[in-house]
Amino acid sequence: MKKVHLVLGSGGARGMAHIGVIDVLEETGHEIISITGCSMGAVVGGMYAAGYHAAYKEWMLRLTKTLLFKILDFTLTRQGFLKGERLFNLLKKVTGQQQIEDLHIPFVAVATDMVQNKEVYYRSGDMYKALRASIAIPGVFTPVLENGQFLVDGGVLNPLPLNLVQKNKDEFIIAVNVNGASSPTMTTLEVKQEVTALWKWLNPLMQKENKPKDLLPISEYSLRELLLSSYNMTQDRLASYLLKTYPPDILIEIPRNSCSTFEFYKARYMIDLGRNACTRALEHNQQPDGKPEVD
Repeated sequence: MKKVHLVLGSGGARGMAHIGVIDVLEETGHEIISITGCSMGAVVGGMYAAGYHAAYKEWMLRLTKTLLFKILDFTLTRQGFLKGERLFNLLKKVTGQQQIEDLHIPFVAVATDMVQNKEVYYRSGDMYKALRASIAIPGVFTPVLENGQFLVDGGVLNPLPLNLVQKNKDEFIIAVNVNGASSPTMTTLEVKQEVTALWKWLNPLMQKENKPKDLLPISEYSLRELLLSSYNMTQDRLASYLLKTYPPDILIEIPRNSCSTFEFYKARYMIDLGRNACTRALEHNQQPDGKPEVD
């Protein structure tokens, strides 16, 4: 039995690949002894730590575009157009209230406090409050306001929180970066296409705004499009820095063009992608003595 500290990165719907990674780790006899997650990585990790991995996976596999639209609770505010509360209320009906300190394994969710410009680490307290703060992509989800803090997605400062993990002898760290280099075998997903797809969903609620057209020059990007594009590029750069500064024992990478931020109805594809990427990484790092290769 190999003991693993699992670090799950942010990346919207690409984070569904984390589910497939966890499946393979369990099937191959690895013991996950801690999970540190950011944004979607925090959601998948939290559900696993609470003991509801299988139920959450099945729920995700049932998601369709229509069902996803019904789950999203839109709001017209200056700080975001999604509240995200309906989603977590649905999950809470399945799992009940969850306190982080009572989970089956140690768990940390990462958010960002915009007031103090610092990372916030949830190691105790209401798990769903922590997850809601961790997923709050600026300009998309409304922020979480509490105790003088203005909390948004942890990916703003730390999309792959490797700096929070320490290992002992005979333990190793596996990181899953879902903002990996684009794959030439996959259809390139430009930010413009990504935002346009989301805009089609929002169009009935945003009649007063102009829907963006495909393939406009970048000089004609709207504020919302520029925000999302900037956020994605910042996550890529920060993840690269974290990997160089805190190299894991095993790195599993999911191409950034495998799925757009909002395509949660592609669960089966992304879970399979996570399974395959994890299998390849484990095979590549396996030594004759059964220990991972460490660079």
